[in-house]
Amino acid sequence: MDGENRAYARIDKADREAIQNGLDKRKGCREIARSIGRSPATVTEEVRKHRTWKDGERRGETVPDEPEEASCMRLKKRPWTCNGCMAYKKSCGRRQRMEYKASLAQAASERVRSESRRGINRREEDFEKIVFAIRSDVLDGKSPEQICMANPHLDLAPSTPCRWAERGCFSMSPTGFRRKVGYKPRARHAAPKITSHGADRSYAAFCALAEAERAGACETGAVIGRTHDAQRPPALYLRPCKVQLALLLPKKTSSAVAAALDMLERSLGKRVFKRLFGIILTDNGTEFSDISAIEASIFGEDARCKVYYCDVRQSQQKGACERNHVELRKMLPKRRGVSFDNLDRCDCAFVTSHVNSQPRPSLMGLSPLQMLRAADPEACEALEEALGIEEVPFGELALTLGAVNSQREERGLDPLA
Repeated sequence: MDGENRAYARIDKADREAIQNGLDKRKGCREIARSIGRSPATVTEEVRKHRTWKDGERRGETVPDEPEEASCMRLKKRPWTCNGCMAYKKSCGRRQRMEYKASLAQAASERVRSESRRGINRREEDFEKIVFAIRSDVLDGKSPEQICMANPHLDLAPSTPCRWAERGCFSMSPTGFRRKVGYKPRARHAAPKITSHGADRSYAAFCALAEAERAGACETGAVIGRTHDAQRPPALYLRPCKVQLALLLPKKTSSAVAAALDMLERSLGKRVFKRLFGIILTDNGTEFSDISAIEASIFGEDARCKVYYCDVRQSQQKGACERNHVELRKMLPKRRGVSFDNLDRCDCAFVTSHVNSQPRPSLMGLSPLQMLRAADPEACEALEEALGIEEVPFGELALTLGAVNSQREERGLDPLA
């Protein structure tokens, strides 16, 4: 970098080493300044700002701008330090000796730069408004991304509230925010084993479909409650719009799954059902084993859907559905004593209404229901009517078990846990 450009750049470690070497060789400020492409005033200011005490208990501490203890003329005017003095490496008898060291000057500069970025870049009254605005949303289980998308006037990045909480800037713990899921690297196992339902129903056959058909598929999987629960609601995940549905099964059997799909087809009509659930990708659970019952339409004629199965113990092949179970677990968490046997149709409608009303960053801030309504208004209206789902305004979203218990108490029922 030439001298003209370096005059406006920050002094770096190489410049400071050049200044120290120049002082040690008794060079003047102008000569040192020319060698590093700076002005003499810059060199003088750097030396006075970062000179330190050389001896005694204060060794290494920064010297104040106007030290009263300085008795040597070298310390009261240029070069302002003992560098280059004949007695620099020996004792001159004076107690107040000062030096300029590049390493200490660099450390002091980096410390100032680091401290300047600490704290909160907000006025106190603005910060209090932000905390008031986001506290209730955090307690309702909303993520930082959703809070920032719903409140653009706050001018916050999603990571900012978490960072403030980690620094203890307000009365919320980082654990109060919705956790980020971490995935551990898995050990390598044997090659996947193909499903027992045949090659034409395998995951390889599913992958051979056209890209548009795979993108519009519905992924399914059971949501497990307590060990002895008879009810295990299957989760239906619509890939295109990220809508997550839950159907109540009285027991974990293939006939119960077929009956639930019959009810859904009867409510939606065969044409809408086939549009939403025409391609189904599921696991090898016994409740999904009866292919003919799942595919057979109650209106006769051709099949209502085509079912494909993941490879054995390879649930990650329908990873979108598995990951989206996290949304249901916000309101029906594990290890909280929640029994799925106590769930009814109204509970499922309440949970899926809130889950599908969350704005998603991956949907450009739209909720799954809004995305489905924009893409297929007829299907969205039919689905809402069939399952009792409704769009919940952002201000009323409550993604917690407490919200489920509150609506049960309003209906005169005991809480789930």
